[in-house]
Order: sequence, then structure tokens, then C-alpha cells
Amino acid sequence: MSAAMDTESTYSGYSHYSGHSKKAHRQGSRDRHKSPRSKDGSRSEKSVTIQTPPAEPLLGNDASRTEEGQDDNWGETTTAITGTSEHSISQEDIARISKDLEDSVGLDCKRYLGLTVAAVLGLLVFLTPIAFILLPQILWRDDLEPCGTVCEGLFISVAFKLLILLIGTWALFFRQPKADLPRVFMFRALLLVLILLFVFSYWLFYGVRILDSKDTNYQGIVQYAVSLVDALLFIHYLAIVLLELRQLQPMFTIKVVRSTDGESRYYSLGHLSIQRAALVVLENYYRDFTVYNPALLTASKSRAAKHMAGLKVYNVDGPGNNASGQSRAMIAAAARRRDSSHNELYYEEADHERRVKKRRARLVVAVEEAFTHIKRLQAEEQQKSPGEMMDPREAAQAIFPSMARALQKYLRTTCQQQYHSMESILQHLSFCITNNMTPKAFLERYLSPGPTLQYDRDRWFSKQWTLVSEEAVTSGLQDGVVFVLKCLDFSLVVNVKKIPFIKLSEEFIDPKSHKFVLRLQSETSV
Repeated sequence: MSAAMDTESTYSGYSHYSGHSKKAHRQGSRDRHKSPRSKDGSRSEKSVTIQTPPAEPLLGNDASRTEEGQDDNWGETTTAITGTSEHSISQEDIARISKDLEDSVGLDCKRYLGLTVAAVLGLLVFLTPIAFILLPQILWRDDLEPCGTVCEGLFISVAFKLLILLIGTWALFFRQPKADLPRVFMFRALLLVLILLFVFSYWLFYGVRILDSKDTNYQGIVQYAVSLVDALLFIHYLAIVLLELRQLQPMFTIKVVRSTDGESRYYSLGHLSIQRAALVVLENYYRDFTVYNPALLTASKSRAAKHMAGLKVYNVDGPGNNASGQSRAMIAAAARRRDSSHNELYYEEADHERRVKKRRARLVVAVEEAFTHIKRLQAEEQQKSPGEMMDPREAAQAIFPSMARALQKYLRTTCQQQYHSMESILQHLSFCITNNMTPKAFLERYLSPGPTLQYDRDRWFSKQWTLVSEEAVTSGLQDGVVFVLKCLDFSLVVNVKKIPFIKLSEEFIDPKSHKFVLRLQSETSV
């Protein structure tokens, strides 16, 4: 029994595609290369780019490369294995990879430059109070007046205040950026300029009134350093108000519509600039919107093309007739067929729903039988020695062929096959087996399309976004503002509406008005 299971798990691995699947893979590659890029609308619009920082290597790991080389017929080729693999890359792929590499290098330089400037300024701010205290001790120590216990208490105060300021600065400013914005954050730049001017003015006063005159009042010098630390703490409080607290109160309601399928969501935002509002929209898009599936949009286009292909116009007057008569004939024929087109659409959708329900039922039954087989195998393995136990990966490979065909047919019917590779399904199946999950929990990912974050990063169809707005992207949100977030295949149209002013009034109800008297008659009916 163990040898049979080992053989079954060995031959249920990945198999590279045959001649037919290679042809389908090449055809799919050509289709991806021919996809048109979106262009900006009007000339008056301003276009800037938002791109998330690269969190993974450019070419990915070995598992991702294996998924890219896999065909769509993995459900029918899961019982054969070969020892060779073929990879091909076109000139357009090389150009795209080089362009992405240049963009990522530029973004890294820009991000690290801003972080370096902030770090240098922060180091200058923290070293300035310490320098104010130490310079008189180094330059004219013998001429200083004795300070005693008062200065020691001020030293302790400065030390703890600098520690609090260091922790607060680290928590507020030194965080990993979530995205690369096209313009600078105005409030953050304003705070940096304010701190720079503030420290410069303190150094200027210190150099003129203390260093030049060699002031001997050391207690006053220490109190001057303490006043600088107190002012820095107040500036940090101002930064918390401007960067974090100001945007918490909802002031606007935005409607986000995906241009291809019309899926929409509503969100509430506070006082934000357009570029930061766009960042919030994108963060919620990957979580709330279902993954973009261009295969679902081809059905309506093919249906319209089929109806127009059925119309034929014959020119009985010879080639000298103009094209206006043909156009009128086409319009008249389309109007006559309009009454029957809704019936074709109704029966086509009903037939599609019937096929989806049928293949869904087959998939549910196949998965339940496979999980029942797993439980039986686990019960048998518990009776054996610990060295012969099957790990979850081998168990997933053992039961996957029994459900592969039903799963593949269902994914093809619902146009989800491009989002689920055989390797990802095996990983999810082994995860469910490891955590003792039910068949229903395993099928939750495949029975309905999930959010974009659920799928691999190379299947998102949206990695780099372009912000198109008639207003400046650093300006705040206003009522009626419309901006567009474009990617390669679709766009998100965002419409901003201000939350209306709500006026509530109070109406007092006298408690005595609820009292009543029940009067009973002495004579009652029998």
C-alpha cells in the first residue's frame, strides 16, 4: 500500500506541456503583447505616476517561474512527468524587464535620498542640545560659574526628554513607505523646513550671545538647551496633529468605479490631498474589489460581433452606389433583430448558469470524496511507524488527480483558470490538510472570485498606476473633484462628494402626555 501511494504521489507532480499546450502558450503570449495601453484623456489634465515599492525580486523565485511556464491543461496532464523544460522570452519581454529595472532603481534612489535627508536632519536636532551643554565645558571650563544640584536636575530632564523625543520621532517618521507618491507631502515638508529654521535660529543666537561672549552663567546655558528640547517636543506634537489626527474625521465620501465592469465601492475620507486620497483608494482596492478578470468582458464583445456578423448587405445597383444605402440597410436590419436579441441573451445566460451549477456540483462531490480519502489514509498511517508517515505535500499530490479534472472544468467555465496554477492549488491543498480544514474551506477560494490580494502578485494586472487629475495632486479634496487612477488594462474613476451638514433639533415630550384614564362601565354585556 505504501509503495502504491509513493508511486501515485510521484506521478501526480507537475508535467510540462505538450505540443498543443505549447501552441496555446505561444498564442497567449502574443495576445498579451498586443494588449493596448491606455492614453490620457484631455490635454488639460495632469498625469503623474504612483508605483508601489518593489517588495520582491524582479524575476521572482523558482516557483513563480514554474507557474509562468505552465499551460492551462494541468487538469488533464497530471499523471505524466518529463525531465526537460523549455523557456522562451521575446524581445518585448527583455525591453519590459529592463524598463521595470530602471524604474525600480530610480524609485529606490528617490526613496533612500528622502530617508537620508530626514535622518541627517534628525541627527542634527538631537545633537544640538547636547552640543549646547558640552561646548562651554570644553572651551572655557575654568571660567564657568558653579551650578550644582540645579544643573544636575536639568541634565536628567534633558536626557529623558530627548529619549521621549527619539521614540516619538522613530514611531512617527521612520516607517517603511507604502508607496512612492508623485509629489512631496506638503505638511511633512513644512515640518522639516520649520525644524531646520528653528534649529538654525537657536544656533545663531547661541553663537552670538554665548560663544562670542563666552558667557560664564552655566545654569542659564543649560536652561537654554532645555528650552530647545521643550520646543522640539511641541513641534513633534504639531506633527502628530497635522500628519495623523487631522485626517481622522470623515469629511468627504468618495465613489470608486472600475471602468471595465462597473464594480463600485464607497469610502469616507478626511482632509487629504488628492495624491494621498488616491493612495487610500488603491489600498482599499486591493482588499475590497474582486480581482480584475478580462476574460469575463470578452463574452459581451463576442456576442455583439456574432450578431453583426449575421447581417449581410447585397448591392443590387452595382458598385457605383454610395455607402449611405448600406449603412441604412444595416441599421434597419439591426433594428428588426433587436426584438429577438434579448431572447438569445436570456437563454445564453440561463445555459451558462446551468453549466456552472452542474460543474460546481461535480467539483464539490469530487473534493468531498478526496478529503474522505485523505482521512482514511491518515487513519491508516497512524497505525504505522512514525518513519512512514506521509507529509501534507505528498498527501495533496496523492488526492489532487481525483479532483483536478472537475476543478479545471469549473475554473474554465467561470473564466478563473488564469489565476490558479497547479502549483498554487497544491500549496493551498497542503495548507488545508495541515490545518485540518474541511472541503468547504478548501473550495472557498475557487467557488467565487476573491479580492486582488488573494492571488499572486504577477496576476494582478495592476502594479503601476497613473494619477490623472485636472487639479494639482497636492491640493486638498473638494466637493465635485474627479480624478482617475489608470493602469494598463483598466482605470478607477473616483468622484468626491462632501458630507452634508447635518442639523439636529430636539423635541421635548411631556411625560404627563402619556398618561390616560381607563373608565369602566358598571353594566357589561354578557
